[in-house]
Amino acid sequence: MDSKDNNITVYFDGSCPSCIKDMHAYDKLSSEAGKPVTWVDITGRDDHLRRIGIDPVRALLELHIKDQNQNVLSEMDAYIVLLNRVPRLRPLAWLISRPALRPLLAKLYHWMVESRLKRQGRWNQK
Repeated sequence: MDSKDNNITVYFDGSCPSCIKDMHAYDKLSSEAGKPVTWVDITGRDDHLRRIGIDPVRALLELHIKDQNQNVLSEMDAYIVLLNRVPRLRPLAWLISRPALRPLLAKLYHWMVESRLKRQGRWNQK
């Protein structure tokens, strides 16, 4: 299996400075670990997202990935897969996958994303 077979695709908000910063930090770690990632900016790609089964609004609210088996995962499931690919980040993947912590972390994650979108004037929910 070559590295392309083991590659995953991450759909990220390219209009988010902290998302871009996180992408670069993760990309460095994943490249060092020999686990490169394909990054796709979701900005203006609603039709593409729909074609691959991702709701564009959900894509803005939660991280989505397409794993090496072409399964689309989101939110904490996506983060767990990403973090498990890099040995230095595996303890964090284990931590966020704990049943007692996962719902709390998901709630915190959504609050942070919604707050960021509101600050940027991009929140159009209720």
